[in-house]
Amino acid sequence: MTTLQVSGMSCNNCARHVTEAIQSVPGVRSATVILDAGQAAVRWESGAPPAVSAVVAAIQKAGYDAREIEAPPSGSERASKWQGNLLLGVAVTVLLMAGEWGFGLGMTPWFRWVAFGLAGLVQIFAGAQFYRGAWSQLRIRSSNMDTLVALGSTTAFGYSAWTLLSGAGGHLYFMEAAAIISLISTGHWIEARVSTRASRTLEQLLTLAPLTARKISSHTAGEEMEVSVAELKPGDPVVLRPGDRVPVDGVVVEGDSAVDEAMLTGESAPVDKKAGDALYTGTANLNGRLVMRVTATGEDTALAHVIAAVQRAQNSHADIQRLGDRVSSVFVPVVVVIALAAGFCWGLAPAAANHFHGLLSPWLWPATAPAGVAAGFVIAAAVLIVACPCAMGLATPAAIMAGANAAARQGILIRDGVALEKAGRITAVIFDKTGTLTSGEPAVAGVWTPDDSEPAIRPAQKAAAALARQSNHPVSKALARLSDETVELEDLREIPGSGLQAQFISDAGAKPMVRLGSLAWLHGFGVRLPANADQIETWKSEGATLVGLAKENSLLAVFALQDFLKPNASEVVQRLQHQGLKTYLLTGDNPKTAAGIAKQIGIAAKNVFAEVRPEQKAEFLEQLQGKGERVAFVGDGLNDAPALEQADLGIAVARASDLARESADVVLLKSEIDAVPEAIELSRATLRVIKQNLFWAFFYNALGVPLAALGFLSPILCAAAMGLSDLVVIGNALRLLRRR
Repeated sequence: MTTLQVSGMSCNNCARHVTEAIQSVPGVRSATVILDAGQAAVRWESGAPPAVSAVVAAIQKAGYDAREIEAPPSGSERASKWQGNLLLGVAVTVLLMAGEWGFGLGMTPWFRWVAFGLAGLVQIFAGAQFYRGAWSQLRIRSSNMDTLVALGSTTAFGYSAWTLLSGAGGHLYFMEAAAIISLISTGHWIEARVSTRASRTLEQLLTLAPLTARKISSHTAGEEMEVSVAELKPGDPVVLRPGDRVPVDGVVVEGDSAVDEAMLTGESAPVDKKAGDALYTGTANLNGRLVMRVTATGEDTALAHVIAAVQRAQNSHADIQRLGDRVSSVFVPVVVVIALAAGFCWGLAPAAANHFHGLLSPWLWPATAPAGVAAGFVIAAAVLIVACPCAMGLATPAAIMAGANAAARQGILIRDGVALEKAGRITAVIFDKTGTLTSGEPAVAGVWTPDDSEPAIRPAQKAAAALARQSNHPVSKALARLSDETVELEDLREIPGSGLQAQFISDAGAKPMVRLGSLAWLHGFGVRLPANADQIETWKSEGATLVGLAKENSLLAVFALQDFLKPNASEVVQRLQHQGLKTYLLTGDNPKTAAGIAKQIGIAAKNVFAEVRPEQKAEFLEQLQGKGERVAFVGDGLNDAPALEQADLGIAVARASDLARESADVVLLKSEIDAVPEAIELSRATLRVIKQNLFWAFFYNALGVPLAALGFLSPILCAAAMGLSDLVVIGNALRLLRRR
């Protein structure tokens, strides 16, 4: 990672422009810009050489300056760069207000010179950041809100200085010039403090991984030594004591304990870990000693992927943002033209300007319009200040940042702003069955024997488990869990696609042939089902997988295996339907099984499609999209990747394959699918907030500019209103963080 010091940023719009500039450089994996610290953290693609000079050049091309620094300061050292502006500006503004409004010294010669000196200090020191920002943009023939603030404040100060130095007389606007910079600096300071909340989840994630670990020495058996996490490599053994956080990803090789994974999955219940179970960076070992083997370090860990996903979402654009960006790009030049026109009108044709002002006064509020040549400068300054498009630029990124962090806190990773926007517009949700709605692992649902008695069932389970333990087939693994008792076998054979057979050696020395497999395979050896086996027929109708156990040609038992539904699967489908979404089931399984699953969870029979091959899933989605549906596909397997890619919104569940995760727009870290409706609800809420913010920003500028041009808003009120609009947009976005 490379850390850069960036100068010239004054607001979140500037930070966004810097982020875009950095991410445009080839080899950059992600970029995080911290506005209040004036820094950018650049992470590089694996194997790509750090192109620091190219990144610095891109930042300079965007109108800002940057240089590489050794390391970022700690959070406690990050003093807001607006605090100095605030102290100086507010102190001067209060003194000038007291003298001019409180003691009536506005026309006193000595006070006018004092005001000139104090306002000049504010312009030089507190206003320096605005002037630097405006100059940086001017160098690249562009403009931003710094341009408007600098023009507005300079107009008020410059006119007053000219009036004082020339001895022309009349009211001076030094107080207004100082108040403009002070109020806008105050707004930025509050904005920086408030917007910190929107990135708090990311800050917390960045501090979860410990800096050191207890590694078992390879030289001295069993000796533990504390090493830097950066020194760990895959395969290293690491000890975790109760209370330790997991330093890197790994797998348990010794011990058992409960681990708190809430920071990663959003699930509050601790997860029991034993040998063979996975451990993830940043999770907390609660009550037992564990020895783990390192499997991933650095940016390959699950936590690093979570952080990268949150950063990518925060720094990304939604399509709806393009409207605000297009308007902002032409807004400043238009506002400058309006300010000049209003200034000339009030300065050169005051009668006409006052006429329009008087027509609207009865409908609005009493306002004292400035008079004389000064009116042109004051009105122009007011228009320039009230039109700052900061709220318009913040409308979308503030909501995306808050929405992405709220989602991450609930165990939902959203790839980018486009995915967030797409999720809010979904009309149909399609579920894969195996591993998504169901556990993905078959389990024994029932046992049938000819006399259906416990004495007959237990020996059958023992024999079936003994045979099944010899195979790695998923069905065999489920049957192997029926019994732990051992049986002596001879001449064991596995017939792929059919079953297993072996001779059982009894105490009496007999060696009967026992077979475990499909009923059709057993039927070939003369094994027949009884005519009155109603339970077997019921299992067939439910789509269960039937496995028979036979000794020679006599049927001993029939086992029904089913892939059980995940907890709350039915509730998830109902919640989606309650949101007005259509639900579909798409599976490669047989129609009976698919129909049985759909009936249990409440998906209509007409929306169930079985025996669908992987490549056909994507075709099915394309057909639905052709009918105008915006489709979300929920899957987990390697064969789901084409459908996840084809869908308007691809959602990969917790145990998804790597390819499925890469193809998905949303990754659910929770072990169940409860997060599917949560993700869509949160995305819809984020989209609503974006629209509300854009409406407020457009409404504010559409109303503020003409009011200022007609003399109803003073420069001081315009500065306060501009800062308030930013806070309204950010505050509205922060509501997303309170969602549960």
